[in-house]
Amino acid sequence: MASYFFFVFILSVILLKDTNANPNYREALSKSLLFFQGQRSGRLPGDQKLSWRSSSGLSDGSSAHVDLTGGYYDAGDNVKFNFPMAFTTTMLSWSSLEYGKKLGPELQNTHVAIRWATDYLLKCARATPGKLYVGVGDPNGDHKCWERPEDMDTPRTVYSVSPSNPGSDVAAETAAALAASSMVFRKVDPKYSRLLLATAKQVMQFAIQYRAAYSDSLSYSVCPFYCSYSGYKDELIWGAAWLHRATNNPYYTNFIKSLGSGDQPDIFSWDNKYAGAYVLLSRRALLNKDNNFEPYKQAAENFICKILPYSPSSSTKYTQGGLMYKLPQSNLQYVTSITFLLTTYAKYMKSTKHTFNCGNFIIVPNDLIKLSKQQVDYILGVNPMKMSYMVGFSSNFPKRIHHRGSSLPSKAVRSNSLGCNGGFQSLRTQNPNPNILTGAIVGGPNQNDEYPDRRDDYTRSEPATYINAAFVGPLAYFAAGQSP
Repeated sequence: MASYFFFVFILSVILLKDTNANPNYREALSKSLLFFQGQRSGRLPGDQKLSWRSSSGLSDGSSAHVDLTGGYYDAGDNVKFNFPMAFTTTMLSWSSLEYGKKLGPELQNTHVAIRWATDYLLKCARATPGKLYVGVGDPNGDHKCWERPEDMDTPRTVYSVSPSNPGSDVAAETAAALAASSMVFRKVDPKYSRLLLATAKQVMQFAIQYRAAYSDSLSYSVCPFYCSYSGYKDELIWGAAWLHRATNNPYYTNFIKSLGSGDQPDIFSWDNKYAGAYVLLSRRALLNKDNNFEPYKQAAENFICKILPYSPSSSTKYTQGGLMYKLPQSNLQYVTSITFLLTTYAKYMKSTKHTFNCGNFIIVPNDLIKLSKQQVDYILGVNPMKMSYMVGFSSNFPKRIHHRGSSLPSKAVRSNSLGCNGGFQSLRTQNPNPNILTGAIVGGPNQNDEYPDRRDDYTRSEPATYINAAFVGPLAYFAAGQSP
């Protein structure tokens, strides 16, 4: 028994050694939301703070005779991929719903970031009966160029799914985004909220009725960029879970039950939603004492046991500096998403005085909060390189991020376009990016806690909306003074 407690103590010292460090979470929260202004497509408003960006993509949708302007570019390119954009919107909405009071003055900025996406997603869902538009911009053409979004001369091809070419995954994720955001705007804009929810129901019904992965229909247009690797069952569960929370209609829980048991993952991302759905559904089991949701609570706790470093069933690696390490490509996307689930489940546990077991280990809420805080702090600079992986936060942050708009001179400095190939000199130079994409979180360091800060190393240096979106909730939690 003594060796058991010594083992726990050593792991706690190694992996939770920096839990007393307290970066400025409030500043990080503000900047994490400001980042979304740098990713905007469409006509920019007069209060745009990142002034090195200008309006772009103003003819998006014209090839299909519809208006598909607006929305977000997913990462460092100039394509609008709706699959990750909808997930981004769902996670921003979940952050608002769970941490609204803790967001404080940033709640309004969260609403603005959500609405920039939902206005676009509504257009995609309502423009043409029987169709759901799921992206704008030829990714293969776009990735051959290095140019500002304001100068795009690559094809702005429009992509859609329909009954003859279905896409249950992208449709169900769009439904999740619209349903979650409908709750965000329920009190502040009831009419808009009703439109979001009505559209969510329609899109979810399409996802249920016409089942297939969207990458089967669109193949090279979405693969390998945002291929649906996990299939579409996870999105059907996720979308139905959000519609159940928004409507309390048992139709959606009965539908989830009809799908049978889902996978037991050790990851959560724009592609694999199982863990997120389990945590979301477990809320009913914990807060409402609804035994119908007990299996999802158990599935959520099984997932957490795969994340905690000292759990007998842990399948998660950690770097020597204490960072979760899941996959080499954009690892921080998994860190921020999993950290959101840990923080949120701990919140549910605290409010109900709930504990659970991972093998012989009794897990209390603070176990999850400590690990969450460690991941947040690591990203904000408490790491072996003493580098903040959020651009513009602290003095030492990535200066050469893989991002076209950030790396090229803004229109205010150089009004003429460099064309498709003229910008590659900016990709290859060792000079820092001329425009600071404030708040952007990059892909992050490798398994040895090393980060080379190279623009061409896109697996580590490219930011993405879905990395930031999942980080908003945990930042709000710690900005409000919550601690282990």
